[in-house]
Amino acid sequence: MTGTLNKIMLIGHTGDDVKMHYFEGGGVIGRFPLATNESYTNRTTGERVNNTEWHNIVVRNKAAEVCEKYLKKGDKVYIEGRIKTRKWQDDQGNERYSTEVQCNEFTFLTPKGESGSDSSSASPQNSQEYGTGSQPKNDTFAKQNQPIGQNEEEDDLPF
Repeated sequence: MTGTLNKIMLIGHTGDDVKMHYFEGGGVIGRFPLATNESYTNRTTGERVNNTEWHNIVVRNKAAEVCEKYLKKGDKVYIEGRIKTRKWQDDQGNERYSTEVQCNEFTFLTPKGESGSDSSSASPQNSQEYGTGSQPKNDTFAKQNQPIGQNEEEDDLPF
């Protein structure tokens, strides 16, 4: 096989609110930790073992703004992206490495009103999918925000 693939899919809970970083050219990056859990039974002891893995998630531009607005600590989210390792120097001049997930798609999985924040904040429709832009991937959201009578196909089918 000559091609390669760098793709990661995660479902987990946010460990903190989205932290935003703004740049002079107008770009923006949002960062937040995501926890994924696994549990299994140890065969030798019969004891239940729980492991948590933490992932550093990075979202850019409009997608970062959407995440900042709607994701709160503890929310469940589906993340799709690629793994990227960065090299940098710390304050003492030591070379350091950090591995991040560069997110290009996400779906909010926490039901509306059950967010980690107070229930008075607005949140998108449950399981709404977003790509790298701010537009939802499905047409349901766009049709909901159109004035009545402007939906192209109006019939009484429930789907």
